[in-house]
Amino acid sequence: MELILDYIFTVQFAIFAAIVTFAKLGLKFVPQNRAYVIERFGKYNRTIEAGINFIIPIMDKVAHDRSLKEQAVDVPSQSAITKDNISLTVDGVLYFRVLDPYKASYGVEDYAFAVTQLAQTTMRSEIGKMELDKTFEERDQLNANIVNAINQAAEPWGVQVLRYEIKDIVPPQSVMSAMEAQMRAEREKRAKILESEGDRQAEINRAEGEKQSKVLSAEGDKAEQILRAEGEAGAILRVAEAQADALRKIGEVANTPVGQSAVQLDLATKAIEARHAIARDSSIVLLPDNATDAASVVTQAMSVINTINKNQTPAA
Repeated sequence: MELILDYIFTVQFAIFAAIVTFAKLGLKFVPQNRAYVIERFGKYNRTIEAGINFIIPIMDKVAHDRSLKEQAVDVPSQSAITKDNISLTVDGVLYFRVLDPYKASYGVEDYAFAVTQLAQTTMRSEIGKMELDKTFEERDQLNANIVNAINQAAEPWGVQVLRYEIKDIVPPQSVMSAMEAQMRAEREKRAKILESEGDRQAEINRAEGEKQSKVLSAEGDKAEQILRAEGEAGAILRVAEAQADALRKIGEVANTPVGQSAVQLDLATKAIEARHAIARDSSIVLLPDNATDAASVVTQAMSVINTINKNQTPAA
């Protein structure tokens, strides 16, 4: 009886151990961003992705472990000839990732090596279409052309190239010397142009300053002349107004009897002075017989004034 129990226990233990071993071998925990390619009896069966998965031990096996992350691969330096027959040494870095683990496993033996070689050949081909100066000026366009060409060829491999970056473009030493001389000449040319532009601008500024100075000076002279003319006009106007006021007041006084007498006396005095001036300045003077008598002169002047007053009385 004890032998039977021992046998049953041994069988149960063996079955349990087999189940545990079978489960251990059959359970597969796939990490994130990875994929396992499963083969059954050497033939592709399926692709399992991140998480817990179960395969049949002995029958199934993980044939390929593919990373779905973006990968960076250095593209070794190589020689390339430009369109204008200049030899260059070019290297770069390639960024790609696996889109289809099945194609990456069965479409090509080593997809990383394949895309690297394809990047080298494509880079040589694209550089051969461009002149030397364009390889430096249009590096972004060159990178884009290389990426497009690689993706078209790498599609059967289940690989997508995300970007390609050229790290260094090294021309021959003779070309570098010529480029340095050209750049030096360009810098000297730009320096001379900037210097001449500075001198030109300085001359323009100086001329503008002189022009503004002359304009301001002319405007100042004009304003001064205007003010002087206005001042003189005002002075003349004030003198005229003063003379007009004086004449107005003289007329008002002369309209009175006393004023008439003063006017008559003033006229007589001026007549005498005029006769004396004529006698002093001229050697020959024709005078009436009684012209030398001051009283007669005054009488004659008074008679002239009275005659004038009589002639004006009817008109008034």
